[in-house]
Amino acid sequence: MVFSFRKQFKRSQPFTIRQGEIKFGKLNRGAAADWLEETVGTKETIGRNFDINKIFKINLVWLFFMLIIVGRAAWLQLAKGDYYHELAEGNRIRVERLESRRGIIYDRALRPLVRNSANFLLYLVPADLPKDSLARQVIIKKLSENLGNLELEDMVSSLSKVKPGSLESYQPLFIADNIEYDKALKLYLASANLPGVVITNKTRREYNLFSLSLSHILGYTGKINDKELAKFGLDYLPIDYIGKSGLENFWENEMKGANGQKQIEVDALGKEKKIINQEAGQDGHNLVLSIDIDLQKKLERSVIAVLEKIHLNKACAIALDPNNGEILAMISLPSYNNNDFARGLTAAEYQNIANHPDHPLFNRCISGEYPSGSTIKPVIAAAALEEKVINETTSFLSAGGIRIGQWFFPDWKAGGHGATNVRRALAESVNTFFYYIGGGYQDFQGLGLERMVRYEKLFGLAAQAGIDLPSEAGGFLPTAEWKQKTKGEPWYIGDTYHLAIGQGDTLVTPLQIADYTAIFANHGSLYRPHLIRQILNSRDELIGQVDNRPVKVNIISSKNIEIVRQGMRQAVTAGSARSLQSVPVPVAGKTGTAQWSANKPTHAWFTGFAPYDKPQIVITILIESGGEGSSTAVPIANEVLSWWFSQKR
Repeated sequence: MVFSFRKQFKRSQPFTIRQGEIKFGKLNRGAAADWLEETVGTKETIGRNFDINKIFKINLVWLFFMLIIVGRAAWLQLAKGDYYHELAEGNRIRVERLESRRGIIYDRALRPLVRNSANFLLYLVPADLPKDSLARQVIIKKLSENLGNLELEDMVSSLSKVKPGSLESYQPLFIADNIEYDKALKLYLASANLPGVVITNKTRREYNLFSLSLSHILGYTGKINDKELAKFGLDYLPIDYIGKSGLENFWENEMKGANGQKQIEVDALGKEKKIINQEAGQDGHNLVLSIDIDLQKKLERSVIAVLEKIHLNKACAIALDPNNGEILAMISLPSYNNNDFARGLTAAEYQNIANHPDHPLFNRCISGEYPSGSTIKPVIAAAALEEKVINETTSFLSAGGIRIGQWFFPDWKAGGHGATNVRRALAESVNTFFYYIGGGYQDFQGLGLERMVRYEKLFGLAAQAGIDLPSEAGGFLPTAEWKQKTKGEPWYIGDTYHLAIGQGDTLVTPLQIADYTAIFANHGSLYRPHLIRQILNSRDELIGQVDNRPVKVNIISSKNIEIVRQGMRQAVTAGSARSLQSVPVPVAGKTGTAQWSANKPTHAWFTGFAPYDKPQIVITILIESGGEGSSTAVPIANEVLSWWFSQKR
């Protein structure tokens, strides 16, 4: 309580208050009447400048705010206590992944074709980086100076995409890999004082390329991209490597293994202080291929020699076991070195390979689709025999071709081949015979479009063969409906004739040709072609065997299979593949010459098997723009088969 004294008083009149004149904190008005009197003239007063009634309202306001504070504290402690406790622990205790070792790939003789080598990788943990932008810039600049090949803008841009405080901010942010040892060592020492900076040792694949064309088979691994990361989810981190092509891609789940984890305590910089708990993972499985490296090298050298001789550079070849579908060798040229991809290519280097006119990344054996040429004729002959359109003695006169109205459909031999049955038609690749059995002529009724397509599908065409590699093509078989819809034209008899000799719109892959050649070799069974024989654990103990059972059996009668086999054998003894008589064992086969351009040379084909009585190998060869199959493809088969059955065996 505040008092105001407005009356002046003299020092000669002392002011005193006797005991009992102050009661309950107030002056006794009578005791000081002489100087407390109100003088009307001067309006001298004493009173209170503050209204005591307002204290109650102020207390209410203070009480309201105190309730808010207490309520907030209670909510944080009780309702959100566990959450913030876990958050605090998360800043101190973290779970890190222990990466498993990727599986090894062997050839059929257990020779390793790949190994895991050291690879130093740098990444950031955004949550551990300084919050101050200037401090961050200092760290980023220091990293860029040490690596020498990083742009500051790239790192800043990557960091700007990470939302602070999000789960993503605790995920590793890839900066660089394949760092040289000296640079990695300097970075490792410097990272002790750089919050959020981690230099670690991952593994990089190194491929033992006995044959450069193994690159198409093995494929390669590379850093996972955003699309792959979204697809595979929690199994991978942004700094991981994943199979990009070939077996590395197709068998990713088997070779990757299962990662372990460790629970660690970190300091204020996010650096590991101690391990609290650790769980071991499981290394990836090892793969044993059906590939015979010696055959792979021989086949590649033979194909390259012919290509150099005729000044071409695009071809492919396949060798497989007709009794179980195992791929023994697979060549696609030109090829590439998958070690370059595993080490990492610059954008310019990748564009040079990807945009090369010969497409070295393209596996022609499984992804290339070509007109089959005469290599389709064994299938058409088998269909005609099975449908009883002809029998083994049925003959037609080949006089150089047949004419339908204004259109002439020629034989390859001027003047024709004379009277021809099915065996001779296969041996000498007589077009007229297949015009008859495919589309008919005059009063003779042929197979027709629908039945030809049905049997070609029965032999595996117009569908993927099922090899354990990605990007396999399925080929194409035309139909009347497709032609009307696509070209706006009806189906003509000439289209049927072209289909019967493997021309027109028919497309096949070299793998499909090899696969149905095996049907004739093994007397009627269709196998799924495959590259993997066995699956081993990380200690090379057998844990799985690939199923070698046929997909289809008795596709057509054994009698009709044998008639076609005899025709293919006759192609070697007296037909278009006579040069193969020099092979130490009897060979059967079929040549092919496929038109694909009006102004470029034809593709050259050969497909066959040996030995004739008990086949062990099927070989299929395609030389793009190679001309006649008998002159360019057959010599390759001759050299390889002669080596296989003399030196190799």
